[in-house]
Amino acid sequence: MLLAALHQIAEQAMTQLSQTSWLEYIAVVMGMASVLLSRANNIYTYPTGIAGTLVSIVLFVEAGLYAEAVLNVYYFVMSVYGWWKWARHSPEQAPLPVTLNNRRDWLHTGLFVVLGWPALWAALRFATDSTVPVLDAFVSATAWCGMWLMAKRKVENWLLLNLSNIVAIFLLWYKGLYFLSLLTLFLFIVAIFGYFSWRKTALQREQIPA
Repeated sequence: MLLAALHQIAEQAMTQLSQTSWLEYIAVVMGMASVLLSRANNIYTYPTGIAGTLVSIVLFVEAGLYAEAVLNVYYFVMSVYGWWKWARHSPEQAPLPVTLNNRRDWLHTGLFVVLGWPALWAALRFATDSTVPVLDAFVSATAWCGMWLMAKRKVENWLLLNLSNIVAIFLLWYKGLYFLSLLTLFLFIVAIFGYFSWRKTALQREQIPA
């Protein structure tokens, strides 16, 4: 019975994945490339991320995930900003260093999420036909904050992005974006390693024992 049930689930998953559009495949490939480059602290995380977000905007609008669509517009803007911020130094200057959140950063992070989540929920609840306003708003509010911290090269960006990822995994699957859901699971795992890698870099720079 258990084997038969697992076989049926596997067949359903394969059928669902076989129905994935080419746009979704492109978004997934660009997303994987971007997060791996980000973990490696490579500036090319931004152009690959920009390509992925532009495709994702179309997919999320079609799925009725309006906050995620707006989030990807924000990703696009922050990616352009982050690309400029990382690249603006001269060859003689060191790149923007990886650092830990200070008290002020944590205050801004908390306000970003606490105020952003209900504001996005209200916009989705009263101005759209969204069927998942609470979860869609949470995914977007935490991810917005994570991207802002990433542009500042703060270690804690990975924590905020994974708060977003863990909810997005289930939300995307529920909405039928199965391949993007699996990508988000991949991003969740990579972000764990990214956090510890960036944390080690920050602690070494500040000469603090890990």
